[in-house]
Amino acid sequence: MRYRETITLKDGRTCLLRNGTEQDGASVRELFACSQEQTDNLRTYPDEVGMDDAQEGRYLQEKAESSDEIEIVAEIDGVVVGSGGIERVGSFEKVRHRAEFGVSVLKEYWGLGIGRAMTQACITCARKAGYAQLELDVVADNERAIALYRDLGFVEYGRNPYGFRSRMSGWQELVLMRLELDVS
Repeated sequence: MRYRETITLKDGRTCLLRNGTEQDGASVRELFACSQEQTDNLRTYPDEVGMDDAQEGRYLQEKAESSDEIEIVAEIDGVVVGSGGIERVGSFEKVRHRAEFGVSVLKEYWGLGIGRAMTQACITCARKAGYAQLELDVVADNERAIALYRDLGFVEYGRNPYGFRSRMSGWQELVLMRLELDVS
């Protein structure tokens, strides 16, 4: 699936949202490592990254060539500052209408509209891929993210009080959210 859009950020700079490619492997791995150190709201820690640069590049290229999954990078002045994507929940008939969504942005770029734009891009791609439902889970203390998702139409459908076991803060409750895209 292909995606490319240039957006204007709240500070007037431009940001390119585009498919991650094989050449972005090292940049995306560095983004993940930095963003995982900057917040306790992500699913993994930097030491849990299981791919090297080449493997990450191949993963990004596979997503770029997929008809129903995508990994989008946010690039400012040639630097990857965010990443977001959608993945199918599964290929079995009963769940192939569902996709999962995730996004991360480097902390120094928070509040500029990148997270919103990437979320909207993922919603657009999920619709294009024919999914009926887009899902996510978010740490309950992450009020800014929850407000963003609600503003874009996601609704809470449950909570998991022991969703994450943080090395820093212990148990973290997850809010389970979904967006109906086309349930006809």
